[in-house]
Amino acid sequence: MKDIIVTLKPSMTISKFIFFGTLISIPILLFLCNRSSSSSALISTTTSNSYSDLKIRPGYATYDSYIKKQLNKTLNPTLRKIWTTRDWDRKIQVFSKFFGELKTRKLVSDSSKVLCIGARMGQEVEALKRVGVQDSIGIDLVPYPPLVVKGDFHNQPFDDHIFDLEFSNVFDHALFPEKFVSEIERTLKPSGVCVLHVALSRRADKYSANDLYSVEPLKKLFKRSELLHTRTVDGFGLDTEVVFRKKR
Repeated sequence: MKDIIVTLKPSMTISKFIFFGTLISIPILLFLCNRSSSSSALISTTTSNSYSDLKIRPGYATYDSYIKKQLNKTLNPTLRKIWTTRDWDRKIQVFSKFFGELKTRKLVSDSSKVLCIGARMGQEVEALKRVGVQDSIGIDLVPYPPLVVKGDFHNQPFDDHIFDLEFSNVFDHALFPEKFVSEIERTLKPSGVCVLHVALSRRADKYSANDLYSVEPLKKLFKRSELLHTRTVDGFGLDTEVVFRKKR
């Protein structure tokens, strides 16, 4: 009888181990399943909870799905033809006026190094060159040489402290506004200037990833910069110009 008891103890120990192991693993599996199913909600609510006047649009389960949607617009052959023909000269004229005014206010000069973020075909870059700012380049998911190189504005392909001025009219396309702004502040030189054209009075197009309702979220996002001014503009559906200067 004693020998039988000794033989059963290891079996009982293994059974208990399996039982308790199963109990521990069930909550872990439930947690992982819940985390996976709520990934889209996390993307859409992180910024919204932090800034009441900045809402991230829902519907992006992964970053890849967000990139795919942005590329649907950027690679649209009809739009690309319009951007390089009918819209080309018109946009260059408007951008040239904007940048000429920045030169008048001493926010950019002929010797400045400038980055245009989300530049598509590069009308902004061409406009800068035409007003005398030759050291200018754009970034976009799809390059358009020689004016635009490939780059994701959530992770700029540049070293720190490179640019004197950064311009963008695609803030509404940022899925992660905090990252969008932190990359600008990283690549700007100390005392460098960022100029954003944004829409406050109307909602942007169907490819936008966020909606901005006031300048206040931008003031909070630019943690290492000071607000220089805001003004009303008429910039292809965007109504407000917001200018920041990076602190020394």
